[in-house]
Amino acid sequence: MDIHIITIFPEFFEQAKDFGIFRIAIKEKLINFNIHNLRDYTTDRHKTTDDSPYGGGAGMVMKIEPVAKAIKSIEEENGPSYKILITPQGKTLNAQVTEFLSKKGSIMLIPAHYEGIDERVEKSVDMELSIGDYVLSGGEIPSLVILDATVRLIPGVLGNESSLNEESFSQLLLEYPQYTRPETFEEEKVPEVLLSGNHEKIRQWRLKESMRRTLIKRPDLLLQKEFNREELKILRELREEINKVIEDIEKG
Repeated sequence: MDIHIITIFPEFFEQAKDFGIFRIAIKEKLINFNIHNLRDYTTDRHKTTDDSPYGGGAGMVMKIEPVAKAIKSIEEENGPSYKILITPQGKTLNAQVTEFLSKKGSIMLIPAHYEGIDERVEKSVDMELSIGDYVLSGGEIPSLVILDATVRLIPGVLGNESSLNEESFSQLLLEYPQYTRPETFEEEKVPEVLLSGNHEKIRQWRLKESMRRTLIKRPDLLLQKEFNREELKILRELREEINKVIEDIEKG
């Protein structure tokens, strides 16, 4: 995958290239990580990328000309990219979006900054994307979040490909509880089934605990999920457990 980032803070992304999955993916030649300084596409001697908003108001707005010029120049040299504007107004990032992006041959991220980018940039991008309903100082950190969540889905980036299917949200379920040594800590023991060596029982336990955790913490995910027979059976078991708790509470 070719990744292009248009930014006024190229150093921010240069640092990220040397760590974690970005370093691995670059080393294995699974991604090409290209950072483009937006100031290189300005025309004035001060390399201005922002200006005051028409109609007045606080803050500055990123200018359309350098952004449009950067997009055109990069695509002329490297071919077309799927262009993503990082803005609080965009679609909220989720597992489905990252899966979609991971299948693109080339993506281009444009982090908004200041009070945003001139509205006319919208016709030049394919998607507006946000990482949540809150305000950050700029789109650089969200860009890394989006890239991290996307790059890890590219085949070959993770050492254990099967782990992708077991992670939170991959099957609209939160991940099951995890344990490691010591076997006992402050009188709390690791569940016996995990020590049994019975892989089928461990798989069943993990699935049930994953569904239990999702039901408690993110029931909204279950409303989106299509269940197989085994999962429906577990849902019924969890319902019986809940009903039993309710009965005990009502009995006082």
